[in-house]
Parts: sequence; C-alpha cells; structure tokens
Amino acid sequence: MNSIRVGFGYDVHAFVSGRELWLGGIKIDYKVGLLGHSDADVLIHALCDALLGAANLRDIGFHFPDTSREFENIDSKILLTKTMSLLRSKGYEFGNADCTVCAEQPKLNQHIPAMQNCLAQVIGVDKDSISIKATTNEKLGFVGRQEGMAAYATVLIYRV
Repeated sequence: MNSIRVGFGYDVHAFVSGRELWLGGIKIDYKVGLLGHSDADVLIHALCDALLGAANLRDIGFHFPDTSREFENIDSKILLTKTMSLLRSKGYEFGNADCTVCAEQPKLNQHIPAMQNCLAQVIGVDKDSISIKATTNEKLGFVGRQEGMAAYATVLIYRV
C-alpha cells in the first residue's frame, strides 16, 4: 500500500440572496451567499473531496448526501472533522493542502489568513500546511459573470 498519496477536489456553488457566505470555515460579509444543502462552503467541500479521494474513500456526496436531513444547513467544518476521522481511521494523516478559490467578488485576499487558521484548527495541523489562493476567472464563464464560485484543492496525505 502506498505510504504517500495525493488527492484532488473540486466544488462549485451558485450565488443566491438570503444566505450567509461561508468560505474556508469563516463567515464573510457579502451581499449574497452560496446555495447548497449545507452551508455551501465551496472551499471546505473541495478540500473534503481531495482528502477522501486521496484515501480512496469515494467522495463528499457519498458520505454526506444532499438528500439527508442530517446534513441540511450543516456547518461544513463538521464535515471536514468527519472527513479527517474517516481518513485517520484508515491510517492516514494530513500532509498539506494547496487550494484555489475562483471568484470575481468578493475579494478574498484579506480573509485568507483567517481561513488558514480556521482550517488548520479543524484539521489539527499547523497553518503553514494549508495554502489558499484566490483568483478570478477574468470575467469568463459562470464565475466571471458572478453567478457563483468554484474551488479546487490538492492534498498530500501519508500513512502513519
């Protein structure tokens, strides 16, 4: 069995009025939020998918289906905690993550340190293990038209 593994995750959610914007486990003051069964934290969802994929544990929808009332409006930090429990129960530990959030608005650079701190605390690692970058889509596609937000995550895990 491999002692070092890599995983990749992707998630997307549409903007919608009347919801809070949660990203990287923190609330960001913005005029709209993201539509989803949970709190729709697109960054945490991409990170969970990357971690699950790296450990060959399927995907976030398999473990936390959007048809389950248990996960309705759930804080995605809880999903990340459960994901880390699944990962650790299979004998793996978190190495590092490299994440990218794609959004025209809001501007995210000022929020990155708080997101890093939050995710590091939930996972139980040093914040230096979590890279978060923000970019735009140069006004192209649904992100460029400000219809929603996307996130990508790549992770490294290792066998304990």
